[in-house]
Amino acid sequence: MRKHILIVGGGYVGMYTAMGLRRLVRSGEVAVTVVDPRGYMTYQPFLAEAVGGSIEPRHVAAPLGQVLKGMRVLTGRITRVDHDARSAEFQPVQGPARTIGYDILVMAAGSITRALPIPGLAEHAVGFKSIGEAVHLRNRVLAQLAVAASTDDEAVRRRALTFVVVGGGFSGVEALAEMQGLADEAVRYHDGIEPADLSWTLVEANDRILPELHEDLGRWTVAALRKRAVDVRLGTLLTSAAGGVAVLSDGTEIDAGTLVWAAGGRPSPLAADSGLPVDRTGRIVATEYLRVAGIDDAFAAGDGAAVPDLTRPGAFTAPNAQHAVRQAKLLGRNLVAYVRGRRLKPYRHAYLGSVAGLGHHQGVAQVYRIKLTGWLGWLAHRAYHLGWVPTARNKAAVLADWVLAGLFRRETVRLEAIEHADEDFRQAVAASKADEAARRAVQEAPATGARPGAPVVRVAEQAGADVRQTPAA
Repeated sequence: MRKHILIVGGGYVGMYTAMGLRRLVRSGEVAVTVVDPRGYMTYQPFLAEAVGGSIEPRHVAAPLGQVLKGMRVLTGRITRVDHDARSAEFQPVQGPARTIGYDILVMAAGSITRALPIPGLAEHAVGFKSIGEAVHLRNRVLAQLAVAASTDDEAVRRRALTFVVVGGGFSGVEALAEMQGLADEAVRYHDGIEPADLSWTLVEANDRILPELHEDLGRWTVAALRKRAVDVRLGTLLTSAAGGVAVLSDGTEIDAGTLVWAAGGRPSPLAADSGLPVDRTGRIVATEYLRVAGIDDAFAAGDGAAVPDLTRPGAFTAPNAQHAVRQAKLLGRNLVAYVRGRRLKPYRHAYLGSVAGLGHHQGVAQVYRIKLTGWLGWLAHRAYHLGWVPTARNKAAVLADWVLAGLFRRETVRLEAIEHADEDFRQAVAASKADEAARRAVQEAPATGARPGAPVVRVAEQAGADVRQTPAA
């Protein structure tokens, strides 16, 4: 009888695991269902370049329905798993929830933003984990420059040109670097603003940034950022964002027009809510074979799984893209072996290194024991990630974006309207209603005693409509 494999999550692990199951799908041995809230996989290492404008946002996304042909892709969320009953509660984007039965479960829900109960954080900060947030952040930077160039109020100008990023990991450092690169390019189109007028602050709770790289590269990055007038605050916490003012644990208060929260993530709470074994951080406890510990017919990998690191006894693999992609590819092969009753292989990862882009054609890279900085680090960053971008189409699109960015200046148009695409339509509807009200007022005016040829008086504009004229009584 054909097995049904349910994959919860369509990110790195979900998509690559499903791709690895193609042999079973083609032979008719299994049916595969992938559930994801967005319906596409986001290549997150390039989100920063999407902010900076080097890459089109849509080019860092791979539509699951297009990539996973022959598999069922559902857009929505799994809200509960009852593994004893081999069933999951599915909530589609629209319509009532329903139950999905399965034989084998793959938990690949990944992580969500790790937010802290900091006053004002939800109201004034911008996250940095999705394509939508990257687009919003790009528009935000460009909009703040326009605000600064259009005001005579020095306080408003100063606030608009102040940017604070919280989090010194890859996401935070790369986001700040690309934002700064975008702003430095865009200021040339705003009279009266120079790059030196902008204020940049990076806040990190630990005593170093980019912890997955060698300490020397972290120190080099701090020095490089400080040369670009970035105020790097190590060993510092954000304690409040109330009123848009970033209050730091060292007593500093920064009136920030843009506050970015990139302080890491936490495992999806779905695993713990579903009764699967989790560690103290909420990650699913997995074996080196990527099976959920002590549970039959259940597998897990990626950011939401605590997978033993066989190269470092007693440790677990870090929650990053490098492990997620490699675990997913092994998980696909292990699922094929599991369905066919064969032996599974353990996950053993030889560390290849890590890379980070710093904008301005700078980067840092650690490839095995080789350390690269500056332009060579930037080149290594691009080469490494281009190799891991999913699908040939996405690779070609990203490469084309880079070529165009090298030949021409960055695009600095802000498309804030796409974030509120219905606003113009709503205003048009409101104007039409007011226009109709004004027309009726003109028609009803003679009934109130208006004389033909009498002088006219203006009727007050209502709900955004143009001012109309009506005969005076």
